[in-house]
Amino acid sequence: MNYSEKVMEHFNNPRNMGEIPDADGVGLVGNPVCGDMMKIFIKVNKDTEVIEDIKFKTFGCGAAIASSSMVTELIKDKGMTIDDALKITNKNVIEELDGLPPVKKHCSVLAEEGLQSAIEDYKKKKQKNG
Repeated sequence: MNYSEKVMEHFNNPRNMGEIPDADGVGLVGNPVCGDMMKIFIKVNKDTEVIEDIKFKTFGCGAAIASSSMVTELIKDKGMTIDDALKITNKNVIEELDGLPPVKKHCSVLAEEGLQSAIEDYKKKKQKNG
């Protein structure tokens, strides 16, 4: 399988890997078919809704790790708010990685879904806590 240099770079040197113990939102998604699991943690500024920190833990193939790394980098580099981050699609992830093989497209979808899941978790907690 041919991966772009960017995919290999993010696989070999993933950005923002790890977890945030006191995360404001945590998203866990998985693809039972391929066995990839992705957990995304976000720390949000309560006043500005800017995602100040984002980390991930991914169990999966190189494309899954690269997709997780890229989605976290996009958000951190651009200082995105919750609303901005919700606009990120798997297509954005694929474009930023200079492409993914068609059979690995689901990895970028997982990154999108993991991010959305973390944001949903944040919003639920925020509603509950007023």
